[in-house]
Amino acid sequence: MKKILIKLLYWMLIWVVLYQCWVLLHIVWWRGHNPERTAFMQARLAVMQDSRPTAKLQQQWVPYARISTHLKRAVVAAEDSRFTEHHGFDWLGIEQAFEKNLKKGRIVAGGSTISQQLAKNLFLSGHRTPWRKAEEVVITFMLEQLMSKRRILEIYLNVIEWGDGVFGAEAASRHYFHSNAAQLGPAQAARLAAMIPNPRFYDAHRHTHYLNRHAATIQARLRLVEIP
Repeated sequence: MKKILIKLLYWMLIWVVLYQCWVLLHIVWWRGHNPERTAFMQARLAVMQDSRPTAKLQQQWVPYARISTHLKRAVVAAEDSRFTEHHGFDWLGIEQAFEKNLKKGRIVAGGSTISQQLAKNLFLSGHRTPWRKAEEVVITFMLEQLMSKRRILEIYLNVIEWGDGVFGAEAASRHYFHSNAAQLGPAQAARLAAMIPNPRFYDAHRHTHYLNRHAATIQARLRLVEIP
């Protein structure tokens, strides 16, 4: 029995190492090449096609220079105001989120950075497990070591969900404002940033009081954040 357990642990270790190498090679490749699909996008497409076999995702890659500076600032202001300062993990933000959740008695804040969110979107499933959280930490570390902040933000803005089957800044701009990502103004950018935590809900409920208030708060903070 002991020999079987040792063998099992050995093969598990081999599998973990091979998986990490696979992740590492993808990250190195994506330093200069754009990801066509993320794990999260593939999962969402599968869910959509369960009810509509012909369903497709809306997504069109645009380079960093063709994304509105207002949107870059709005997303950083809303999701990770210390993005340019930290190395993947915002410990102050995590502490503040923990205190807020403790005070409310439930989870109302996450504290995840843009780098962490990108790690999840690129590689991980939506199931919350201890293994998934540990893998998120490892992938976030790899992203921060191998990519510039500018590249991390560029990929993030092109692959995050912004509605039902809507992914990336260009598709979101066309979906909500019949415009392109380069032409977004401050108010439009702030509204898109405010939708990120629950994009499918806000796709169907575009003028809730909370969304309007949150967008106004983000717009007021645009000039206070740094972007790469």
